[in-house]
Amino acid sequence: MDSKQQVLDQILGLGPVMPVLVIEEVVDAVPLARALVDNGVRVLEVTLRTPNAMSVIACLSEAVPEAVVGAGTVTTPEQLVAVERAGARFAVSPGLTPRLTAAARESSFPLLPGVMTTSEAMSAAEAGFTRLKLFPAQQAGGVGMLRALHGPLPELRFCPTGGVSVDNAADFLALPNVLCVGGSWLAPDALVKARDWDEIGRRARAASQLRAR
Repeated sequence: MDSKQQVLDQILGLGPVMPVLVIEEVVDAVPLARALVDNGVRVLEVTLRTPNAMSVIACLSEAVPEAVVGAGTVTTPEQLVAVERAGARFAVSPGLTPRLTAAARESSFPLLPGVMTTSEAMSAAEAGFTRLKLFPAQQAGGVGMLRALHGPLPELRFCPTGGVSVDNAADFLALPNVLCVGGSWLAPDALVKARDWDEIGRRARAASQLRAR
């Protein structure tokens, strides 16, 4: 396993749940991160789904150093470079293209690429990616799919994301090839817009106890 995969191993092993965050307003970034980090959730995936996403990543990287900030929805080599410059510690992609593969292999910056099928997982592994995001996890077959993948591809470890919720997260986390899960239930849009940091903190505390690391 190369150094970038080892870094991902360490990051994804910091907690059972990596919240997938869509942050519209930069002003909400620090109190949201504090609600999560102060309640046991350190690894944060900030998606590039809003105009302010790069500013949010830069803000959190400086203002909340205890957080391990990753950039989500990275789909191009240009974005891979930009999020590293903004201060992200790693990147997450919904898939893996030839251009993104080449850029990630040439960079020292860790990328967690998304796969949905056995062939995609094998292709990613062949390119050197052994830490993967199963996405969208439920549509790809969920717990059953991951259980089936473990036999022929035991060296791969996953962060399933997409359809993972408070109701089924423990089922995913019980699998030997799951390092953590990604989910939006810790900080959904409604709670962020309401700035209900107390409820987000409560959800973070519960999530941090889903599985002892």
